[in-house]
Amino acid sequence: MACSIASWRSSALSACAGLILVALVPALPASAQERLPPVPPDKYDAAQKQAAEEFQAARKAPVSGPFSILIRIPELMTANRMMGDYLRLKPSIGTTLSELVIIIAAREWTQDYEWHVHAPIARKQGISYDFTIELQRSKRVSDATYARALKRFGETGVLDIAGINGYYTNLAMILNTARFSIPADGKRLPRFPE
Repeated sequence: MACSIASWRSSALSACAGLILVALVPALPASAQERLPPVPPDKYDAAQKQAAEEFQAARKAPVSGPFSILIRIPELMTANRMMGDYLRLKPSIGTTLSELVIIIAAREWTQDYEWHVHAPIARKQGISYDFTIELQRSKRVSDATYARALKRFGETGVLDIAGINGYYTNLAMILNTARFSIPADGKRLPRFPE
């Protein structure tokens, strides 16, 4: 079957899409390797060294996790770090609730590393919140959910919750693309669908 622009508008869309996907996506090996391993600090160029120094100054820790992937593009790493400096460490909703938002995003993206790092922090909290699950799964929130969140957290809080979701979804996409490894003591999340 020929896949032309016209056929994309017809009932043959599924067949064309399937042919293209099969051609473009090779089968993954049973044990997928990390694609973008962390860049060792001794391999940093001048821009990467500067970004790493700024990271250390801001976070009081060396470059790690998704930032060890993002350092390949120092400007992108720094932009992500700055966004996280606010969304993770200073959100108007507080860090307790932000940890819950983070693990929900990690679970929805089946992101093992984010879960490994943040689940122990969030386990201590015991808060449930439907805004994040609804946003992650439906890609929007209902008027009723929005109204409850607005009443509890105000406009700034609602924006922070959406921002944390977006930030950790961004990091999950990067980590999943890179097939970033979890520590040896970490456990992989069950994959969707089960």
